[in-house]
Amino acid sequence: MALLDGLSRLGSGDDQVVKLLKGRAVGLLAHPASVDRELRHAQALLPRAGAKLSALFGPEHGYSGQAQYMVGVESRAGDVPVYSLYGDTFEALSPQKEWLTPLDAVVVDLQDVGSRYYTYVWSMALMLRACAAAGVQCIVLDRPNPLGGVELEGAPQRPGYRSFVGLYDVPVRHGLTIGEIAAMVVELERIDPQLLTVVRMQGWRRELSARECELPWVLPSPNMPTPETALVYPGGCLLEGTNLSEGRGTTRPFEIWGAPFVDGAALARSISARGARLRPLTFEPTFHKFARESCGGVQVHVHDAASFRPYALYLRMIAHVAERAPAHFCFRSEPYEYVSDRPAIDLLTGGPEFRELVAGGGPAAELADYLRDDERSLGAFREQRKRWLLY
Repeated sequence: MALLDGLSRLGSGDDQVVKLLKGRAVGLLAHPASVDRELRHAQALLPRAGAKLSALFGPEHGYSGQAQYMVGVESRAGDVPVYSLYGDTFEALSPQKEWLTPLDAVVVDLQDVGSRYYTYVWSMALMLRACAAAGVQCIVLDRPNPLGGVELEGAPQRPGYRSFVGLYDVPVRHGLTIGEIAAMVVELERIDPQLLTVVRMQGWRRELSARECELPWVLPSPNMPTPETALVYPGGCLLEGTNLSEGRGTTRPFEIWGAPFVDGAALARSISARGARLRPLTFEPTFHKFARESCGGVQVHVHDAASFRPYALYLRMIAHVAERAPAHFCFRSEPYEYVSDRPAIDLLTGGPEFRELVAGGGPAAELADYLRDDERSLGAFREQRKRWLLY
């Protein structure tokens, strides 16, 4: 049987899904990747199911997916208004009550990539909170986690390090679907369970990767071009907390990364990557960091996704560059995702420990100890998350 995500169940005419929508005024929180197996968008399928589509909501990058990261998006009027859930303040991330009160339900259909930093699951969480406050049902159409649902990486945040790149305390690679995160939010926020409906997938197993799901891949954000990008993203996004280019402005962001002061050949010789190979290269980003400058670096080629551990790999690579180019490397100091009083790298890793280790010139043995402690801390979450697993 072909795997059916939540929207594909709707598109196939599944009576259980259609009856949730027929005759109801609904809003839709979605983006360009909100398509079924036949590449039909949720905006087209909801009216076919008998729903009255009354509002559209766009997360980071916008409903149409055109905006780069950390760029505010404006709402726009029309027969069906499009409300932005990504503006210039943290408050802009939540829908206004008057947008929700005319609705019977809000449908959420967002393709996540399985990393704590990827903000779509937190847009869903804030929508769920707002719907609960307004007494409006939230219907989450579940989708596969492209990293699978088994492996975890990167400890949950320490107290005081929540942000829009980690609104709840979960590992960097959390191993949950967006529907399971919705179940988590309902429990932790003590929301009436009747206000959440998760349309579960049919045929998904936790060990399946994105390629094995055999669903079409549509860019969920401008710099997530392939499922392979999602594989490296739990590590690649850490580069946003540094002055290193994460490859924006290339065709393979997060897989390709570097800077004018990076010796890619030396890095590739020094770092072993389980499940991947590091290929030295020179690249020139067309925009963003070091635009139109020649950068040294590597491309991370994953050949065994099951054994690949991107979070530990990219931490080790960042530490390598910091040690060998101390006059040029630095951590990001500008505000990041609405936070200005803590460095971006601390928000991404969940605490100050990695930054302090690198800034103090900690030897490789100390980094290895840090990574082992990080791994050991995942045990409590593995046990806790059993309450929210749907598959």
